[in-house]
Amino acid sequence: QVYKGLDIITNKVSPQEQRLCRHHMISFVDPLVSNYTVVDFRDKAVPLISWHIFARDKIPIVVGGTNYYIESLLWKVLINTKEKPSGLDSDRKVELEQLDSAELHRRLSQVDPEMAAKLHPHDKRKVARSLQVFEETGIPHSEILHQQQEEEGGGPLGGPLKYPHSCILWLHADQAALDARLEQRVDDMVAAGLLEELRDFHRRYNREKVAENRQDYQHGIFQSIGFKEFHEYLVSEGSCSPETSALLLEKGIQALKQVTKRYARRQNKWVRNRFLKRPGPNVPPVYGLEVSDLQRWEEDVLKPALEIVESFIQGREPPAEPLRMEQDQENKRSHRVCELCDRLIIGDREWAAHTRSKSHLHHLKKRRKLEASGRAGGTVGDSGDTETSEEDGSLPL
Repeated sequence: QVYKGLDIITNKVSPQEQRLCRHHMISFVDPLVSNYTVVDFRDKAVPLISWHIFARDKIPIVVGGTNYYIESLLWKVLINTKEKPSGLDSDRKVELEQLDSAELHRRLSQVDPEMAAKLHPHDKRKVARSLQVFEETGIPHSEILHQQQEEEGGGPLGGPLKYPHSCILWLHADQAALDARLEQRVDDMVAAGLLEELRDFHRRYNREKVAENRQDYQHGIFQSIGFKEFHEYLVSEGSCSPETSALLLEKGIQALKQVTKRYARRQNKWVRNRFLKRPGPNVPPVYGLEVSDLQRWEEDVLKPALEIVESFIQGREPPAEPLRMEQDQENKRSHRVCELCDRLIIGDREWAAHTRSKSHLHHLKKRRKLEASGRAGGTVGDSGDTETSEEDGSLPL
């Protein structure tokens, strides 16, 4: 939402709602700027909070969902690398991302083996960022993170809380109700003029990039959910039959619905894993507000939210209990290689999911059939003798 344009696809607050309450940091970055980062966001937001909101005895309300950006305001979690020399527009991280994934990970393994062990070799953006940190500071990324966490008041999420009296209001809904609401939201966006907005934005900012084969859906506003899903429709409109165009449009709409629901699940997972399963003094209390039934907004959301915030202002115990979750014992950084599928899997949960996946089970079934036929017919060894396997055909997972 910091970028100018695509107001419908990014669900920006309406001008009417903005007049009800002062809003900051909406529509102020040129859409062609591709190297705007969370550090830039923090460096603009923190002074706004301190000098424009607190200074007027007002309370800042930071609205999600990009939770990583919210974390940058709550904790000391970001790393300031060196300023680029005057006149130099190149972004070292973008340059590094042009390298092969294996080469990137190999370089990181040499200078910061601890961070390399935590990151998936194919996660080029994070691997490139860690390499950039080392190149521009001379200190391994992992070491800087340890230093932040070991500061007084620090913890697993980073350094001490910047604003000690913060609280988090987590609006959550039943999954079925949320999915239905998100699908309806996409339909409402189409009715509000989504296609006209996409065409205009594509014509002004994207058509030339596509023609020159330099389109990048990994940086800037072009990575926004909803724009790249309509790529085929936008680039082929006017050059294909109306029937094909209609099919591509429907394909884009369905893709937008799916990716929106997937993103909502990731947001909820982030809250659970980062805010609820990380006990410590530097994690603000999280209060859950049930939004499954919008008819009960006043009773279930607005009234309890106001009571919680009022209690914080007055320095008394809120009437509601903060949410708590037991910290699970899963290892999120475990590394396993599935030789059957030729894949590296990081994390206990991801490994368990992989071993239940259709792709893995298909390869497993295929391997067992081959081994069964080998045992039935015997296998010719290098010496010419007939060998049979004594294994039962099952594979270790």
